[in-house]
Formats: sequence, structure tokens, C-alpha cells
Amino acid sequence: MTELQLQDLPTALTLVCAGLLAVAIACAVFVAVDVVRNPPQMRVMALVWPLTMLFGSVVWLVFYLRRGRATVDGHGRWAGTAIDTSHCGAGCALGDLVGEFGLVAFPALGTLVGLGTLYQDRIFAGWTIDFVIAFVVGIAFQYAAIAPMRGLGWRDGLVAALKADTLSITAWQVGMYGAMAVLQFALLPAVLGGRVGVLTPEFWVAMQVAMVAGFVCSYPMNALLVRRGLKEAM
Repeated sequence: MTELQLQDLPTALTLVCAGLLAVAIACAVFVAVDVVRNPPQMRVMALVWPLTMLFGSVVWLVFYLRRGRATVDGHGRWAGTAIDTSHCGAGCALGDLVGEFGLVAFPALGTLVGLGTLYQDRIFAGWTIDFVIAFVVGIAFQYAAIAPMRGLGWRDGLVAALKADTLSITAWQVGMYGAMAVLQFALLPAVLGGRVGVLTPEFWVAMQVAMVAGFVCSYPMNALLVRRGLKEAM
């Protein structure tokens, strides 16, 4: 690769990443409109499906159109588990968005989670905040799904949601952070000469890749939770 090509790579990469994000956002908008026109049987899925488009983009859009719509009769085991896992991932996606942009807007949040005392690298503060928000949102989404299905009160519904999603959210986050660590600490520095920041398209495309890794790690955990009756099959 010539020196000129090396210099042009970040600009070209930025444009490509911006385009990929635009496609994902367009998918999210399309699905947001579609769930209004075709309300899911489970109300919380009207929030879940658009959020999953932000990391799943066209692939998740096709899955939604073929398997996720309320008009589909019987999802099948693999598709039902994929929907369960996407339900978990929606909370993680929202947690990442709120956590990362929140840390940029309010850097003092890093201090609250140990930045400067327990560790010096900002990336770990972001991951900690992301996890906390993703966990809270994910449990809330699961509560909204499981409590009406089982006719549970708020306390029993919360306990059931914690049993259903604690391990699946954790598995997702482990896979996501593992992939993000490889990208931010090894691959991107080797290609670009350093990490990518939160306010760049490259960061969010890297996050999309990491979220897919999270899905892969969380899928078997969701399948196990469904088999054991701790989580409802969708």
C-alpha cells in the first residue's frame, strides 16, 4: 500500500462506516414505522425490534420481516431463540448508546465508576456504565415481556425477569466486550495507528461488529434458559 493510500484510508473508512450506519438507522426507522402499523403481540417488541436494527441492520431487517412480525404463525425453535436473544440485545444496544454518549457529555460519570482510582483507561469506564444501563434496561424489557405472560405482580415479575435475563445479558456483554477489546486494543491500532473515539463512525461500526459477537455468545445461553423454563420462548 502506498503512502498516499495510507493517508487516504481513514477518510475512505470514515465514509464507508458512515454509510453503514446510515443503512442501519434507515432500517431502524422503517421497522419503527412498521411496528406502529403492525403492532406486535408483545408490546415491548415495538421497542425491541427498531433497537436491534441499529446493530443488525439489513440482516436483522430480513429476519424481522420473515420471522419477527406479529402475523407470523409459529417462529420455530431457532428463530424463537434468536428473537429471545435479540430481545436481550436491544437492552444492550440502548445501554451502549446512552452510556457512551453520556460519558462524553458528562465526563465526571467516569469518576463515579472508578476512573482515576481503580483504573486509568477511559474505555473501562465506558464499558462499566454501558453494562449497568444495559442490565437495567434489559431487565425492564424482560419484565415487560414475562410479567404479562405469566400474570405476575411487580415483585414476582422482577424476580422472574432477573432469573431470565441476568445470565443472557452477561453472556452478551462478555462477547461484546471481548470483540471490542480485540478491535480497540489490537486490530484498529494496527490498521489506523490508534483507537477510534466515540464520536466517530468507525467506533459505532466496531460496536455493531461487537454486538454481533455478543449475540453469538448469548444465543446458547438463551436456548438453555428457555429449555429450563426460566425464560419464555418467543
